[in-house]
Amino acid sequence: MMASTGPPSTLSFPRETFAKLSPHPYLLAHLQPSSSSIPSTRANGRTPTQFRTPHINNGSLTHAEGSAVVRIGDTTVVCGIRGEILLASNVPGYRVDKLANAPSSRPGYNEAKELDLLVPNIELATGCSPAFMPGQPPSTLAQSLSTRIYSLLHSSGLVDGEDLRIWYQPPDLSDQDRMEEDEPEELESEVKAFWTLYIDILFISLDGNPFDAAWAAVVSALKDVRLPKAYWDADREMILCEDAVSESKKLQLRGLPIAVTTLVFRAREQIQGRDKKHWILVDPDTFEEGLCDETVTVVVDCGNKKKTKLLGITKSGGTIIGRDEMSELVSLAEKRWSEVSKLLGR
Repeated sequence: MMASTGPPSTLSFPRETFAKLSPHPYLLAHLQPSSSSIPSTRANGRTPTQFRTPHINNGSLTHAEGSAVVRIGDTTVVCGIRGEILLASNVPGYRVDKLANAPSSRPGYNEAKELDLLVPNIELATGCSPAFMPGQPPSTLAQSLSTRIYSLLHSSGLVDGEDLRIWYQPPDLSDQDRMEEDEPEELESEVKAFWTLYIDILFISLDGNPFDAAWAAVVSALKDVRLPKAYWDADREMILCEDAVSESKKLQLRGLPIAVTTLVFRAREQIQGRDKKHWILVDPDTFEEGLCDETVTVVVDCGNKKKTKLLGITKSGGTIIGRDEMSELVSLAEKRWSEVSKLLGR
């Protein structure tokens, strides 16, 4: 039998194996194809500026004041908000009067922050990805996400502190036989307690971009919150709540901030005839996050049609993003806001 004289067979790997063995060249080959007729795409099939389709469902948890489930690609987050009552008498040094030296009269006083009325907590150790196994202590990512959510809640002023106050109007117990010409004394209302909102965020699955998904879940759950009507019972000296759902009230949120995270992917070496050095990738997945060292998160609120409100910019690593690139990122964030705000029922 004669041996085959044809060319030797080439060694080939499945796409998944190539991605694991050489992740950077694998993504670069998609973003910078060998032929100019082939469009630049990412390994997941999206273009660099294409977002994953979001899905939002409110009121999924029956035993919470407000809840939401947000799915962006393969990243799924559940957020439940539980309200508890904090008596003003249990707050050290709190003044319920309206004197000039009262804490609430100070410029820039943030009652929700000073009294810790908004308490976010993120749980990742649920087997949501191979990197987070059940039974492990809180990871660095979970702690950093909780801190960022906490900071944005207060810097954006999303929750009106007045919605968290429980007032009491003392009855007029003055003498009923006083003369008509005497003016009745006006009794000032008092703050007897506050609502404390515990915001629990649970990742069911994680495939990149955790902050955007977590923040969207928080905003959606806050829009779903209904707090029972609470009042001070002077005879029992305690706060009571009405059972009727019709007496409950929704939070009056100040705007609708949306977070948009992007990464910068850099080519480590130049390929002859092609001078593209970096790409801006929006809404990154886990594979892309492991290959990029520059991250930018932009928080915008486009509720005012005349002007976009830029609520925050967070940047870490790298030096590529400049003024021109930042302007492009804001434009992409405005586009994303229009898409997500429709799902939030604005």
